[in-house]
Amino acid sequence: MKQKIKFGLVFKLIIGIILGVLFGLYMPVWFNRTIVTISQIISAFLIFVIPLMILAFVTMGIADLSNSAGLLLAITAAIAYLSSLVSGTIAFITAENLFPSFILAAPIDEIRSAEEGMLQPFFKLPLPPVVSVTGAVVLSFILGLCISSQRAKNSDNTLYKSFNEFSTAINSVLRTVIIPLLPLYICGTFANMTVSGQTFAILNLLWKVFLTVIILHLIYLTILFCIAGAISGKNPFMLMHNQIAGYLSAIGTQSSAATIPVNLKCAEADGVSREIRAFVIPLCANIHMAGSMITITSCVTAVLLINQMPIGLDKIIPFILTLGIVMIASPGAPGGAIMTALPFLPIVGIPTESTIATLLIALYITQDSFGTACNVSGDNAISVVVDTIYQRRVKKQNMILSPK
Repeated sequence: MKQKIKFGLVFKLIIGIILGVLFGLYMPVWFNRTIVTISQIISAFLIFVIPLMILAFVTMGIADLSNSAGLLLAITAAIAYLSSLVSGTIAFITAENLFPSFILAAPIDEIRSAEEGMLQPFFKLPLPPVVSVTGAVVLSFILGLCISSQRAKNSDNTLYKSFNEFSTAINSVLRTVIIPLLPLYICGTFANMTVSGQTFAILNLLWKVFLTVIILHLIYLTILFCIAGAISGKNPFMLMHNQIAGYLSAIGTQSSAATIPVNLKCAEADGVSREIRAFVIPLCANIHMAGSMITITSCVTAVLLINQMPIGLDKIIPFILTLGIVMIASPGAPGGAIMTALPFLPIVGIPTESTIATLLIALYITQDSFGTACNVSGDNAISVVVDTIYQRRVKKQNMILSPK
């Protein structure tokens, strides 16, 4: 009997990206609109499921941590926020010193609106989520901590059992529906980007900015995984190798939240315990935006330099501090981070409703997928660190409870 060949998720994601570009370049409009329509339906379903995923996984993750829930929640949030601040600051210092050598030659008029030329689906599936992403995060915190407190007091575990069954059901949806559909979703995304010209147009004009941002992403990820490896005693290069599937998936989905199911598999490959990965990965998908911070800060600096507007640490630091908090509302949709940042652009002197803001949106969206990939990859580095802290804490408590 011949053994069936099984293609891994990474291979399927790469095929989806390649086919999307080829479809966008060579297939007729009706074909690409069909692909875009299918992708939109998958996207609507993803957006509907994402808050349920967060509610299920983060609640159970916190609940399973028992007495350590509050402490580990604070540690995870602090690491994620610090990472966002550091990444944004590094991006600004790099951009301020590097971009003036080439960015002023970039013609503003040649950079078009990000949505120009985008294909519209034949129809859209109205499927609003039952709760917002931010609402799901807050509610999962409350429920998780309450359930954890009840378990610590040996109270009735009915609520815990209910959420455990709910988490199992959502996990089944992810494994049997969402993960198999991701390559098709990615294919539609890249087909639409290629048809609109977003894949190549702005890259041809500002490829140096684009390349600098991607290099910053990779350098920052290397630093994060080296720190995680040093703390956990694991090989950082093996950790980065395990992250390839999550990185490629995020490039296609352009959504930290939509990449959660793949990222959970990456965390499992890293040896992160079930309770920690179920807690940290969904949580960090909504609060850890290091890649988006690098991209937004770099793009803001580039736009300000193009328009010869003043910029300095006195403006950019308050901007970065603010973004680190408000971007919790951004995951779930491509370009969500820049849309969340728009109301705060006046901090650096950019009017929210202006041609400059439109330029910034166009420049950001062309690089959004790589920023998202950096976000989710950094999430796994954080999960390794938090898991190490958790395991050491458990070991210490066991030693206290069971002295020799």
